[in-house]
Formats: sequence, C-alpha cells, structure tokens
Amino acid sequence: MYQQALICKTTADPMLTTDFAQSLALKAKLFRGFSDPSRLAILEAVREASRSVTEIVEISGLTQSNVSNHLACLLDCGLVEREQRGRFAFYRLADPRGGQLLALGDEILTDVACGVYVCPRYEAPE
Repeated sequence: MYQQALICKTTADPMLTTDFAQSLALKAKLFRGFSDPSRLAILEAVREASRSVTEIVEISGLTQSNVSNHLACLLDCGLVEREQRGRFAFYRLADPRGGQLLALGDEILTDVACGVYVCPRYEAPE
C-alpha cells in the first residue's frame, strides 16, 4: 500500500503528490526498457518488421542467449509481442508508438547529439 507524502496534506500542488511520484516511477521503468543498449538494439531490430531470434541476432550483433534474455524482459514489460509461426517465434513492437518513440529519439539526437556525446554525467557502459 502506498503512503501519502506528508507534503500532500499541506498543499494542493499535484506535482508533489504520491500519485505524481508513482507516475514518474512508472515512466522511469518504461524508459529503462529503452535505455539498455542490448534492449535498444533489439527494439531497433523489430522497429519496422517482425523478426525471428536469428534475424535479431544478425541485425543486432548480440549473442543468441543475450537476445533471448532481453526479449524475455521486453515481453514481460509489454514492449514486444511474440507470434508463433510453426517452429519459429517472431517478435514485433507491441505498440506502434514504441517505433514512433524511437524515431523521435533519432530526431532529437539530430539536434542535440553533440551535447549528449560530451555529457560527462551519462557515460556509455564499456
């Protein structure tokens, strides 16, 4: 059970409510699905079309076990869907807005890539 923040009792500002904090936490979890480089590579691989694990491995350059582990995470989070076709499973984005979000990220990076690249606060994992 969630507890109300003490500040909520003294102000009507919706920015300070527990509901707002819960909304931010949920949004942060959504973006964590996009923030891991392996998961992002998988999402990019299935951005335009359904793909098998073998195809995702070839496109992403990740190992089969890495792809399988991250696909399980993306399935659990509802970011991708699986369709069984005979012996093979094909994966696609669960919501086309996920592809739109990836495309919007590309557009934003067109304008701010230099700043993101040199930002010392968000170092890429090696």
